[in-house]
Amino acid sequence: MRLAPSVLSADFTRLGEQLDVLTASGVDCIHYDVMDGDFVPALSFGDTILKNIKDRCGDKLFLDAHLMVTEPARFVEVFRKAGADNITVHAEACKHIDRSLQAVIDSGAQAGIALNPGTPLEMISEVIHKVDLVLIMSVNPGFGGQKYIEYCTDKIARLSKWKKDLGLDFSIQVDGGVSPANVKKILDAGADNIVAGSAVFKNDIAANCADFREIMHF
Repeated sequence: MRLAPSVLSADFTRLGEQLDVLTASGVDCIHYDVMDGDFVPALSFGDTILKNIKDRCGDKLFLDAHLMVTEPARFVEVFRKAGADNITVHAEACKHIDRSLQAVIDSGAQAGIALNPGTPLEMISEVIHKVDLVLIMSVNPGFGGQKYIEYCTDKIARLSKWKKDLGLDFSIQVDGGVSPANVKKILDAGADNIVAGSAVFKNDIAANCADFREIMHF
């Protein structure tokens, strides 16, 4: 079970301090959202901040890079060199999904594939055996603070059954509108990796992590 706070919601004037609070709270992973203003409407940050985080935290934090960019294979090597341990690409953003995933695998990073809420699971049926992680977006990507889309719970459950039926061991990650109020039903559906932004970083980070930890037991 893993909680992956999204630094998109962090206070960047206090980022180092907030990362220290996370690690002291038992968090061993951060989620790093890269947005290009094309695949999604917003812009975020590039590889430099990720490298700064790696230089500060070393191996204390698993760096999970989520590339919400058009043709993400172009950026795989850049983010791997910056310190990304996992690189997730969007199925919808790739002209050639297999080639994009292979670029991640060849870089030495773990490989993730993401699906937007309205994208069917079947889109990744031919490459599911290649991935370490499947990210189910439970909001439409591009902005933090959105409300969880309820039909995604059934999608998570169907992916979990598919995983068991195929005998695979990838992680099921969920990102978007997750909070202590709804995380249990998401875990019960089969998720084991939870991304949370404002639900972690708003107000008291340590207390928020404790609320998640009580339910998730990480």
